[in-house]
Amino acid sequence: MFELTILTSFSSAHNLREYNGACENLHGHNWRVEVSIKALGCASDGMVMDFKELKAHVKEIIASLDHKYLNETPPFDKQNPTAELISRHIFLTLKERLAERKLNVAKVLVWESDNAGAAYYE
Repeated sequence: MFELTILTSFSSAHNLREYNGACENLHGHNWRVEVSIKALGCASDGMVMDFKELKAHVKEIIASLDHKYLNETPPFDKQNPTAELISRHIFLTLKERLAERKLNVAKVLVWESDNAGAAYYE
């Protein structure tokens, strides 16, 4: 089994709904996003996927979140914009994009600070 991991980031603001504390107020994060994909083997060129291509897919996905107020940005206009649900959103969107390539998303880990992050995987 092979696994590739990239690291990227985006900035956005949000407030947590149904939360009794400071994070219920509008605030922002410089989110770090770690994305890992996995495959049983490599292509004939010895690569699972070009890192450049993986980065491009993830960049397109997070472009809809970057420098936005997440509470007004789908799907978080209806879901609470927590780190957990942001990681799931990125995971499922990337999974759909990679399905034809027979590549699997292993995990998406979203860090809201240097010492607090949430991961989604199946």
